[in-house]
Amino acid sequence: MVAWLGTGLLGSSFVRALLTRGETVHVWNRSGDKAKALEADGAKAFLDPADAVRGADRVHVTLSDDAAVDDVLESARPGFREGVVIVDHTTTSADGTAARVARWAERGVAFQHAPVFMGPQNALEASGMMLASGDRALFDWLKPELTRMTGKLVHFGPQPERAAGLKLLGNSFLVAMIAGLADVLTLAQSLHIPARDAAALFDAFNPGAAVPARLKRMLEADFEHPSWTLAMARKDARLMLDAAADGGRALTVIPAAAELMDRWLNAGHAQDDWTVISSEVVS
Repeated sequence: MVAWLGTGLLGSSFVRALLTRGETVHVWNRSGDKAKALEADGAKAFLDPADAVRGADRVHVTLSDDAAVDDVLESARPGFREGVVIVDHTTTSADGTAARVARWAERGVAFQHAPVFMGPQNALEASGMMLASGDRALFDWLKPELTRMTGKLVHFGPQPERAAGLKLLGNSFLVAMIAGLADVLTLAQSLHIPARDAAALFDAFNPGAAVPARLKRMLEADFEHPSWTLAMARKDARLMLDAAADGGRALTVIPAAAELMDRWLNAGHAQDDWTVISSEVVS
C-alpha cells in the first residue's frame, strides 16, 4: 500500500496514475476536500496523516516547502511502520533536504528526495522528468516504482541534497525564461506587433537550440572569439529599452542585463563575446 501526503494539482495527478495501475493508495491533504475527492477514483482519504500512512510501504510527499514537509512528516510519524520509505517530491532547499535525510536516517527511516520537472498532466501520463540523489542502494530499490511515475528518471550522485539544488537551477532558468518572454510581449506592444505575431516568431526561431553551445563557451571562458560582441549586444539592449520607453512601457529583465553589460564594458570587454558577463561565476 502507498500513502500520499499532499494532494494538490501534482499530488492528485500522481495518485490517479497510481490508482490506474492498480495500487492501493491512502491520501491526506491539509484541505481535506481535496483528498476526499480522490475517493471517487478509488483512493481512501484520511483526516489525520498518521492514519493515512499506517501500514504503508512507501509514503510519497508533494507539499509546498521545507516547513510543510517537516511539519506533516512529524504528524505522520506515529503511523509509520517499520521499514517504511519516504519519497519526497517537494521542491525544497538543498540544506533543508540534507538535514531531513540525516534526521530520518537517525530514526531508522529511509528518505529519498525526488523532485520533478513535471506538471499535473505529466504526472497523469508518466512523462516529464524526475531527479534523485543520495544513497544509491535506496535509489536502485525504488527505481522500478519511480520509473513507472515519470518519463525520465536520473540519479545525480551520492550527495542527498544534489537533486534539490539542481531542481532550483532548473526552476531559475524557467523563471528567467518566463520573465524574458514577458519582456518580449511588452516590447511587442511598444512596437505595435500583435502578441500572436510576436509568439509566431518562435515557430521559426528556436533560441533554446543555442543553450548547449552558449554554456560550453561560458564554461570554457572562450570570450576572445566573439559571435556577438558585448558592444553590439549592449547596443541592441539600448534599442529595446528605447522602444519600450517610447511606447510608455517598462521592461523587467533587459534593464538588469544592460546594467551587467555596462559593468563589463567599463572594464574594457567591448569586443569580447557578450557571454563574458558570466566570467565571474564560471571561473
